[in-house]
Amino acid sequence: MTTWSWDPSLYSGSAAYYARGRAGYPQAIAEALSAELELDGSGRLLDVGCGPGSLTLLLAGCFEEAVGLDADPDMLAEAARLASEAGIGNCRWLHRRAEDLPAGLSGFRLVTFAQSFHWLDRPRVAAAAHGMLAAGGACAHVHAATHEGAGDLAPPHDAITDLVRRYLGPVRRAGQGVLPGGTASGEAEIYRAAGFRGPRRLEVPGPVVTRDVDDVVAAVFSLSSSAPHLFGDRREEFETELRELLGHASPSGTFSERLREIAVDVWRP
Repeated sequence: MTTWSWDPSLYSGSAAYYARGRAGYPQAIAEALSAELELDGSGRLLDVGCGPGSLTLLLAGCFEEAVGLDADPDMLAEAARLASEAGIGNCRWLHRRAEDLPAGLSGFRLVTFAQSFHWLDRPRVAAAAHGMLAAGGACAHVHAATHEGAGDLAPPHDAITDLVRRYLGPVRRAGQGVLPGGTASGEAEIYRAAGFRGPRRLEVPGPVVTRDVDDVVAAVFSLSSSAPHLFGDRREEFETELRELLGHASPSGTFSERLREIAVDVWRP
């Protein structure tokens, strides 16, 4: 990964699209973590880079309190709205960067990173997470791609990528910067250097999801690489072309695809 600096526009405009465009995490993740960590409704969860609470809300029932932390205030507003709609009352939402941790927070039974760790100052945040765990606590890193899958009836992902590049250029965009080499990998070394041991890997099959055109459009706008703000005054023009592309790919307006397997790495101090 080349030098890249986080800025507040990373997901600007994406919050309204995220929950619709990304498939929800399956209940099997909560069941697998509950069995592995013997969760019983006590203790506290910290979900770092929680976005609109996709994982926070799924796991909230396993804890006395669930704390979602994110740097994007619009994502947190959406998380609070979704929690209210679902009648989930044991969540609170913190507008902070992960790099601000521990920020006076401690004693968590579980700290999670779900499709967020690669955006962070990973050594700094991993070390902070290690120090914020309660006795017997753990950290869980969720590997998933909830915006797209594969299959004969899947949306035309390659054509969508080509369309995005025609508007935004060939190099992946991310906030005000670019990521020619994509996001960072090699997180195992980071966790071990921070004092964690493991991981113990839990695997959950990817679900089959059915999407309509609005869902696929939302999935595109949920990505940092094609967030609405990046298109400027051409956003409506891009969306019109995207909808035409999807209409040609599926006259019925319906797509079906299997998401890839979800892996959860459980790290213990």
